[in-house]
Amino acid sequence: MAFRESFYRFLMTQRDPDSHSEIAEFANNAQNDSSFPRHSQDYEEISNYLELNAGYLPSMTIFDDAYQMYLDKMN
Repeated sequence: MAFRESFYRFLMTQRDPDSHSEIAEFANNAQNDSSFPRHSQDYEEISNYLELNAGYLPSMTIFDDAYQMYLDKMN
């Protein structure tokens, strides 16, 4: 089975402090979230965490879009 990087590691490639895109802002904020499930690849685990703990994420649609980008890159 091929190695697949964690969602967090992928998300960190989307950081850009000068960007106002929703995904870049999500990535910038996730970087500062010390409890983020950094080693997970699992949609449900990450989604549940974000719904309960990520006040910095204004809409779960942003996570869904970022996760789809992650899947596209991994396939």
